[in-house]
Amino acid sequence: MATKKEMEVVKGVDLKRYMGRWYEIASFPSRFQPKNGVNTRATYTLNEDGTVHVLNETWNDGKRGSIEGSAYKADPNSDEAKLKVKFYVPPFLPIIPVVGDYWILSLDDDYQYALIGQPSRSYLWILCRKTHMEDEIYNQLVEKAKEEGYDVGKLHKTPQPDPPPEEEGPKDTKGIWWIKSILGK
Repeated sequence: MATKKEMEVVKGVDLKRYMGRWYEIASFPSRFQPKNGVNTRATYTLNEDGTVHVLNETWNDGKRGSIEGSAYKADPNSDEAKLKVKFYVPPFLPIIPVVGDYWILSLDDDYQYALIGQPSRSYLWILCRKTHMEDEIYNQLVEKAKEEGYDVGKLHKTPQPDPPPEEEGPKDTKGIWWIKSILGK
């Protein structure tokens, strides 16, 4: 089996400009997100210490599931957009730390859309500041992912209504979505 080349990541990302809300346009299915989740989005807020507060939200069966975590540069001395994200699970009793990679593989000059991956190529996200993305841009990001060695046939488009749901909705306070996602439902 041929060794996959190291992925190229964006350099010199301005974290302040990257902050705010991003909508998931497409992603690889993963065990930590519900299969039938809609309105999936992430909100990033820069903390005073330079780390990033992460709020990931998705709606499943009309209820809002969310998990909060933090992100930080994998190597503080590098200008590469390689971050680590840390969440504590399960969301209803956050005691187990889970750390993952968050590599920005592509980012437009206006910080309106991004391609996010990680070294094992098991996870991939296409994000946008708006709930919908032009097909041309989407196809360019898919092509970039393919060039980086991703099996883009696994991409699943995320339903995003327009307008997006209110900030708060009925919450899944028991973490049922998280349990179902771990069980593959």
